[in-house]
Amino acid sequence: MRAAGTVCGVALDRPRIMGILNVTPDSFSDGGDFSSVASVLARAALMQSADILDIGGESTRPGAETVSVAEEIGRVVPAIRALRDAGVVTPISIDTRKAAVADAALAAGADMVNDVTAFRFDPEMVDVVAGWGVPACLMHSKGEPATMQVNPTYTDVLAEVLAHLAERVDFAVSRGVAQGLLVVDPGIGFAKTQAHNLTLLRGLGAFHALGCPVLLGASRKKFIGVIGGADLAADRVPGSIAVALHGAAQGAHILRVHDVAATAQALALWGALN
Repeated sequence: MRAAGTVCGVALDRPRIMGILNVTPDSFSDGGDFSSVASVLARAALMQSADILDIGGESTRPGAETVSVAEEIGRVVPAIRALRDAGVVTPISIDTRKAAVADAALAAGADMVNDVTAFRFDPEMVDVVAGWGVPACLMHSKGEPATMQVNPTYTDVLAEVLAHLAERVDFAVSRGVAQGLLVVDPGIGFAKTQAHNLTLLRGLGAFHALGCPVLLGASRKKFIGVIGGADLAADRVPGSIAVALHGAAQGAHILRVHDVAATAQALALWGALN
């Protein structure tokens, strides 16, 4: 059952869309496409169906290298300011694992933090989130992006990911973040094989036991291309929508996607039929 509540003022009474806007040169799907302020504004104009915009300045794809704090701030802050100056009022999530980047982004007009390490990478991140009093998404991952896909192993992936996220929620709350501000994400594609991803997707409903809204981020990821026969990330839109609708059926509250308009149309039909 979908939990009541809001994230950034957005009611979670139906599946909501988080649109991906990467201002990076090396993201797996759209790297380099939105590296200028003009391109960011143009992309945002095409994502009007998004309930939240997720802006990231460091790729965390498999094999990605770490970006300096200064460089990451230099990518995301101008983008956020430009959106706010242009009158965009859609809530903005800053996709970062670094406290200083999150702090600068929130000061520039972002509304929440999306940390792929669930506050593990930077020990100061939890204090930034608590200090600002903003929502945060805690995602499951293991290791570093550069090596996380080198033979990831679990005895019981669903149980282990659930336990990890439960511990991270408890940690965040113990450091002053209200549980009502936390979102959880099983981390599809992060230190996971295709079999792990499918197990987590089949068991997605189990994450409601954590008492937080559930975010699903599977858009255009490699396993979709392998199963669907699409080598290029841009060719994985149909498969991504199939996974998004599966997530909606499992009660996912937020769907993090590249293809906002297509997903919104699919969800409108799914909602009418269900």
